[in-house]
Amino acid sequence: MISRTSRALLMAATLAGNLVGTGMATAADKVVYQLDWLPGGDKAPVYVGIQEGYFTDEDIEVSIASGRGSTDAVTKMATGQSDIGSADIGALMAARAQDDVPVSAVYALFTQAPHAFFTLADSDIETITDIEGKRVATSPFTSSNAFLPLVLKENDMPADAVTLTKSDPGALGPMLITGNTDAIIAWVTNVALFKSQAAEAGKDIRVLPWSEAGLELYSSSIVAADKFLEERPEVARRFLKAFAKAVAFTRDNPEKAGEHLHAMVPEVDPDVAAGQIRDTMELIFNDVTEKDGVGVFTPERIKKTWAYVSEANELPEDALDPETAVKRGFIPESK
Repeated sequence: MISRTSRALLMAATLAGNLVGTGMATAADKVVYQLDWLPGGDKAPVYVGIQEGYFTDEDIEVSIASGRGSTDAVTKMATGQSDIGSADIGALMAARAQDDVPVSAVYALFTQAPHAFFTLADSDIETITDIEGKRVATSPFTSSNAFLPLVLKENDMPADAVTLTKSDPGALGPMLITGNTDAIIAWVTNVALFKSQAAEAGKDIRVLPWSEAGLELYSSSIVAADKFLEERPEVARRFLKAFAKAVAFTRDNPEKAGEHLHAMVPEVDPDVAAGQIRDTMELIFNDVTEKDGVGVFTPERIKKTWAYVSEANELPEDALDPETAVKRGFIPESK
């Protein structure tokens, strides 16, 4: 015989089941994630978060929007086309210094600068100073362009020390390998990609990171529309909780993460993606994050980053209080 209490519980469970069956159950929160560049190993965490179910566990449904550089990504978030995504914090700071851009940085991803010169291993460019007088190709969209004058200056070279050509990002590797340029500017997250392209031609790549020239700053970060943060702060916190899990999984399982990326973007080679992931992790997990914590922006490094950004973009240093570009309190763990 069923007691009155048992019957009440049974009725409640049946009602809940009926609601799910009729589509009346609570829907997941939808979040549009903005890429700042083409899908690759350095973008793997958001794909891992989807494939491993980390966002689903937080009751979030994530869709991914394509982007063409950090400025494009920030603009799309500012205009409400997306909620949260990746962009260079330098591009965000420069934008906020010149306009009232309603986008803020919430999670430090790259705590070291990713910019570098890439040359063929058999070239005569063995140090950064060897770049003087050479032909250099770069993408018109990369944030690296703004820092090139600083690298040249740090190494006692004039601003016109190189002959700079801007080209489609997909053409940079072939240009270098075929000798149509002496060097290219790219991120160290793409070492595996360019080495793979060079190996097909029987060649190898030499990488000269600009961090060795003194560029100590935050770079690629997770940024979000202020409207999203103000109207759905708990969704933002749950998103970053899941994203942080995805970053850790990506670090510990680069091959599996590469497969997850390939499953959603078939044109990405999973082995190349795994190599890119290993290159990328050095920018996320390093001495800075060991000291400050993963995802954390410290006031000191934020100030230093803005000093570089303002000089690179020829902006007055007092044009922005760099702390206003950051909103803390959304990451799951911070010191």
